[in-house]
Amino acid sequence: MDRDYIVFQEYKMYTEQKENFIDRNFKTNRFYMLAIIGIIFALIYTNNILFLDKITATLVFAFFGVAISSLWWMNVDSYNTLIKIKYADVIEKIEEKLPICPYTDEYKSIEEFKNRKIFMFSDIQKLIAIISALFFFAVFISELTPICVSLFDKLVKIKGGI
Repeated sequence: MDRDYIVFQEYKMYTEQKENFIDRNFKTNRFYMLAIIGIIFALIYTNNILFLDKITATLVFAFFGVAISSLWWMNVDSYNTLIKIKYADVIEKIEEKLPICPYTDEYKSIEEFKNRKIFMFSDIQKLIAIISALFFFAVFISELTPICVSLFDKLVKIKGGI
């Protein structure tokens, strides 16, 4: 078999794997977005439900919202790193053996585009994850504050005042 043919087949296989990886990334992002939307609906519809003494469903769902948003941000960052380093670097090395280098050229164009300080899709995903984390954190703190104040009041009553 011709060496160039083998290199081309490896290149073709690797680029298909990269596209499958990117598709999986989009599916993962869809999962996180739906999870956040689901938690928001859960916050709305379970407003007055108490689990334990003063722990509300809102507090629990807000905690999960912060956790899911944080995981989403880390996931977007991980996928970007893997796509840039693992796949782009490997494909560029294979392209050195080919007559043309479409992914190398594409990557250079994307880097030039990013240097213009324009938001990329992954930046928007990270921004949504940060905004949702801040929202859930604010809800969590607003639910946790009365519990902490109540515990502090009980502690003060037990000790007989400040």
